Amino acid sequence: MTTPGHAESPPVAAIPRRVPAELSTATERFTQRRVERILSLVVALGSGVLGAQSFLNALGSTQETLHWHAPLLIGVFVPLGLMVIALASGVLVRLASGVCAVAIAAALLSWPAATSGSTSPATSDPWIWYLLNVATAAAAMAFPLAVQIGWVVFIPVLYTASRLWQVGLDRASVVEVVLDSSFALILGGVIVALGWILRSVAVGIDDARRDAVRSYAAAAEADAAEAERVAVAALMHDSVLAALIAAERAETPREDALAVAMAREALTRLANAELDAGEGSDESVAATALARAVENAAATGAGRVPVTVAVEADAGEIPGRVARAIVLATTQAVANAIQHAGGRGLAVDVRAGRRAVAVRIADRGAGFEPAAVGADRLGIRGSIVARMAAVGGRARVATGRQGTTVILEWERPR
Repeated sequence: MTTPGHAESPPVAAIPRRVPAELSTATERFTQRRVERILSLVVALGSGVLGAQSFLNALGSTQETLHWHAPLLIGVFVPLGLMVIALASGVLVRLASGVCAVAIAAALLSWPAATSGSTSPATSDPWIWYLLNVATAAAAMAFPLAVQIGWVVFIPVLYTASRLWQVGLDRASVVEVVLDSSFALILGGVIVALGWILRSVAVGIDDARRDAVRSYAAAAEADAAEAERVAVAALMHDSVLAALIAAERAETPREDALAVAMAREALTRLANAELDAGEGSDESVAATALARAVENAAATGAGRVPVTVAVEADAGEIPGRVARAIVLATTQAVANAIQHAGGRGLAVDVRAGRRAVAVRIADRGAGFEPAAVGADRLGIRGSIVARMAAVGGRARVATGRQGTTVILEWERPR
């Protein structure tokens, strides 16, 4: 039972190779955006609390001179308030945070001039001390990592120099100011380190998600293309080439009837090619309905082919695509048996149970040599074996001098 025919399946791209750039970017940076949002809210809350504490102290401060007092408050707390609003709303976060970080640094630079002549003791922390880590947190939200690290060191050092200029260099003052600066340095380092760790983890998660999505998309695309290639190749072989060859070789009334039926099937399937490419609907069908369809497929155009049916009471229903693949594969196997074995001894056996469905098509022809079948011959390879594989089943072909047997099997997923 050799298989004539040849079909060249067109390239198919069932799944787009690329998704829109904006959608891809949004998906790939999902975790990063979430982490940035969380960091913004945390920094907004912490900066708001420290800013309120500093502002209350600044209102009654007497450390800076009168003409410096109001400008310092405006120059520091207006940018701080705008930063808190930006962080809470998620709008202009980098710009507002950068302005706030620079404003606090500028206030520290002007602190010696603003407190000139002040006799404040070193143990009395100025209101600007509460904002040292606010400046560090603002830098963490606005600047690259290298600048953040520099800001962690720069702000405490600037505070130390400005404060010692105010209170003097006696031992007690130096110790007190250095302790305050060290505390700010350590806490600032922790803030920057936590931000870096969270961002790095987010980037790693997004990279892993992106790679997984791309791998899945590539696999799905390859699977869809292969499934459609098999369906199109089977359609061309079953419906077009097979009908033409059957008509050309028809010599008996039985073969003429088969050719007419195959031509009718070809026209119907070509008219519904888009629907047929996926082997039809996946709506379940009863096992008994499948058995009747197999009987009809075996009888169409071929006279009366003996069909034995054994359907168990608990056979249940079968997915539509599976049933259609079995019927079409049976049709092809019967057509091959009639064309190449003259239909000698042709018989079909259908069995359906709770776990599996099996169809056996056997003839007593001369058989064929599987190794001699060319790669472009799709009767068995495309229309039977690949078709069954595409729906999770399998097809086995045994051939020899005693004839050829094709067994189609499908098992329910466990």
